[in-house]
Amino acid sequence: MRDEETARRLLEGVVSDELLAVYTKLLTEDGCPHDEAPSMLGSPDAVEALTSRGMAHVRPGGPAVPPRLVPAPPDLALQGVLADLGRRLMAEQERLLAGHRRLSEVNSVSAAATGDGPLEQLVEIVTDRAEISRLSYSLINAARHDWLTLDNYVLETPVEETTGFAPLPVFEGEVRCRAIYETRCAEHPIGVKTIEAAVKAGEQARLLPRIGMKMKLADEAVALLPLTPTGMSGALLVRSPVIVGALREYFEMLWERAVPFGSPDGNAPSSPLTSTQATVLRLLAQGLPDEVIARRMDLSVNTVRRHITAIREALGVDTRFAAGAAAVRRGWIE
Repeated sequence: MRDEETARRLLEGVVSDELLAVYTKLLTEDGCPHDEAPSMLGSPDAVEALTSRGMAHVRPGGPAVPPRLVPAPPDLALQGVLADLGRRLMAEQERLLAGHRRLSEVNSVSAAATGDGPLEQLVEIVTDRAEISRLSYSLINAARHDWLTLDNYVLETPVEETTGFAPLPVFEGEVRCRAIYETRCAEHPIGVKTIEAAVKAGEQARLLPRIGMKMKLADEAVALLPLTPTGMSGALLVRSPVIVGALREYFEMLWERAVPFGSPDGNAPSSPLTSTQATVLRLLAQGLPDEVIARRMDLSVNTVRRHITAIREALGVDTRFAAGAAAVRRGWIE
């Protein structure tokens, strides 16, 4: 009974209900003669489903003992299921990339036929790992004004002390480098060293609890996006001004929400605002216009607006709405 409960806890939602029921039945019976398994489990397909996923195996028999189909322990069954899922996902990923390549080829032909020019100059799918790595390290040289990155720390191999990272080039103050990292990047001892080194080299770094994908963006000219979680087996090189411009806006929205790296506890830096500015901020967060805030605080409208400008600069945001949201996230107001 304990094995059945463990099996349900580990496998429910990971495999289909039908497969879980078949595995649980075999587990309850502690296996069965191999030639009786199709009848006991309902079909030969059920036996194939269990054995192909490593949830059961055939134990060889002897002169007097027929072969038996025996269940794997629940934890090993889960490992087998996950390995099988991994293989299936990799196959699906390869098909996805092949489909993207073919779609790109079709679009290129269509564009040439209509006189719009080859789309491969605007969007390019890259699947060669060496080329993706080269682009990842060299794309930064295309930046002339801004170098923007998103990093969610999804990697193919564990990070070790010997893991190499692309150094941040010296731009002599001509290029503004900004990066947003998923919070867990700063929680890893090597990850935090990497961020600290980048900040020391001149990067402005901020943190968010979750980032959906990696991204590298040079000005509004070119971007590198992942087609897979790590981006190392499939990436999209984008030169389309429309798409890159939209990605730039997406980055700026995340930047307004993010918390500066190095803040106390990484989440709620102490407010640098004066008591007057703190009051202005609370009223601002309530959505009150400048004139109403001025009347409530017995200040001139120009003075209120100066305080709002100082508040936005302290928070590193460009709009009133973003100021209120950023202040709440940082714990400056409740």
